[in-house]
Amino acid sequence: MIHEKYFELLDEQEKILTRKNKKSDFYNGIFDRYEYPVLDRSMIPLHWKYDLNKETNPFFMERLGVNAVMNSGAIELNGKFYLVPRVEGNDRKSFFAVAESDSGIDGFRFWDKPILLPDTCPEETNVYDMRLTKHEDGWIYGVFCSESKDKTVNDLSAAVAAAGIVRTKDLKTWERLPNLKTLNSPQQRNVLLHPEFINGKYAFYTRPMDDFIETGSGGGIGFGLCDDITNPVIDQEIITSPRRYHTITEAKNGAGATPIKTPKGWIHVAHGVRNTAAGLRYVLYVFATDLNDPSKVIAEPSGFFLAPLGKERVGDVSNVVFSNGLIARADGSVYIYYASSDTRLHVATTTVEKLMDYCFNTPKDPLRSVDCVKQRIELIDRNVALLKK
Repeated sequence: MIHEKYFELLDEQEKILTRKNKKSDFYNGIFDRYEYPVLDRSMIPLHWKYDLNKETNPFFMERLGVNAVMNSGAIELNGKFYLVPRVEGNDRKSFFAVAESDSGIDGFRFWDKPILLPDTCPEETNVYDMRLTKHEDGWIYGVFCSESKDKTVNDLSAAVAAAGIVRTKDLKTWERLPNLKTLNSPQQRNVLLHPEFINGKYAFYTRPMDDFIETGSGGGIGFGLCDDITNPVIDQEIITSPRRYHTITEAKNGAGATPIKTPKGWIHVAHGVRNTAAGLRYVLYVFATDLNDPSKVIAEPSGFFLAPLGKERVGDVSNVVFSNGLIARADGSVYIYYASSDTRLHVATTTVEKLMDYCFNTPKDPLRSVDCVKQRIELIDRNVALLKK
């Protein structure tokens, strides 16, 4: 017998799943924010958490709770929006699932079951933050963090991060490939596959790290090529978007979603991290790379593109926004999916035209306060002269 509480909760959940999302009153001319998250733990199917049988669960307790829904890959297929978020259980283990929507801003519903990845890495303890790339070779690739225990030290918190790779044609059947090997970097996170071949090779954006938390000698977002995706080895990484002192990328930075190809260059939405008295602060920033040489940065607007705002600042890991998925549609609209405070998932909408304007016409960071003031005064003077006309 199904517990009667199930139907009560199902009715409450349906109201959340069917509510219409609307733009908030936030304005900066670059993108729009929305009032509600597109995914959070309240939208997880109830039968993923509860034993519905009244005999075995008389108090209708959560048996396998879900703590958060966050950092999501994103892809458009046949006119529909698909997200593959990181779902974190109460047990701290993360897994992937597929959620589908017609609009991209509301109405997301999870498929019947989570994704069960092929179990090819016995040492792997946790997986998270999948980037989805529709590659010109015909496959959809998912590149994610594969985390295992660091057995070289006597520290239960010590971990090793590697870039796991899977591929699919339909988001239903997944083939696991070997983890990416970077010969000069002991650990990797935030790895992203470029959607096109470069010089006939697969191109990856990487994030060289000396250990699990600190980048150490890692200088920023890397770029490397490999010959064979079924035996992925990068023997040389060059730094594309570097970390810089007293900027939003001072502590570390990492690739976000698959870059958008525009007439002027590849536009990237990445994350930058700096340290504060309250802990690490994650924001999103934008840069562009050359169409023919995507390792070469050709534009980088000053400062952050999107930062945690209001309720977004509160959660499991506060003061954080993170994106590893966006969808750029044929009509020029862009949907950027970002998580806030490792808790919930939001969307920001813009257009390719606006992103190009922002990326190529916003001034660079001059890197010193005195020069930043001069830069701002120049803007003020131009505006005052215009207002006097």
